[in-house]
Amino acid sequence: MVYHTLMHTKATILALALKNDEVRSGEIAEKLGVSRQYAHRMLGELVRDGQLLMLGTARSSAYIHPQSAGRVVWKFHRRVRNDHVSEHTILEEVERSTQFTASLSDNLRSIFDYAFSEMLNNAIEHSGSDMIQIAVEKTASDLLFRIHDVGIGVFRNIQQQRHLKTDLEAIQDLLKGKTTTLPQAHSGEGIFFTSKVADVFSLESFGRKLTIDNVQQDLFIDAVKPSKRGTRVFFRIALRSQKHLTDIFRGYQTDPEEMAFDKTEIQIKLYTLGTVHVSRSQARRVLEGLEKFKSIIFDFDQVPTIGQAFADEIFRVFKNKHPDIIIIPKNMNETVRFWVERVAKE
Repeated sequence: MVYHTLMHTKATILALALKNDEVRSGEIAEKLGVSRQYAHRMLGELVRDGQLLMLGTARSSAYIHPQSAGRVVWKFHRRVRNDHVSEHTILEEVERSTQFTASLSDNLRSIFDYAFSEMLNNAIEHSGSDMIQIAVEKTASDLLFRIHDVGIGVFRNIQQQRHLKTDLEAIQDLLKGKTTTLPQAHSGEGIFFTSKVADVFSLESFGRKLTIDNVQQDLFIDAVKPSKRGTRVFFRIALRSQKHLTDIFRGYQTDPEEMAFDKTEIQIKLYTLGTVHVSRSQARRVLEGLEKFKSIIFDFDQVPTIGQAFADEIFRVFKNKHPDIIIIPKNMNETVRFWVERVAKE
């Protein structure tokens, strides 16, 4: 009899959760005429059995039916002091307090774990910020997170450490991959691969914003006002995404068996700044640091023309100096193709 009553109570709770999108212990206690402690215990057992998902902690907890997960907006907001904190402990707290990953596909779970950990680690180890703000949200269609620090700023940090002239040059280097201000501790791959696996990814720092839209296959660099101190990271991916982290990695490996990040793609339009490419110095800026790769794709999308000297420096001089590096130009119009093919024959 007791067992039957218990099962009936749990079935009633599940039905309420499915009907109302979410339930709370106080609501269950009032609805069933039981104590709040008893309702809380029943909800806890349903969570442990995987029949409900818990959002929040302690008295603020709400419980949802897995079938309602796609309709419910889940939020995790945390402000942490950057004092011996680690990204894996915060990730565990996110998962423990929301249980949102329980309803994610395996591929989405691995993508989130990787991207969130890499971006939070950057804030912890590179920003010099005393405080870090974290927000994770799951909407009906997307999974996203934001990380905001008030430190030195990602672009300024790279600019200073690599002795670059402008924050734009820092962005250019960042997008090549393997750019880090702590080479003894980091490979410089975190931001690069996080930006590739997202649907939309952005970095905003001191009035400059880099946005990479992999859905539209485009990227943008904008001036943002008012200028905010530190770095703001934004990451969004669709819940229905079929992306796999391993596939993204393989896309930048010349030999998947070696598991080496040795292939990159350069967006030439980032070096345009409203001018045509005519000088060798411009080409050398594009090529800086690329000798570390085995395969380089040069994307000339939205580049109207280039000069002979620019093309010669990349497709003859650099190629002759590094004959083992594979160079692949793409998205060339007729003018660009003319200069690339002409210097390659010389």
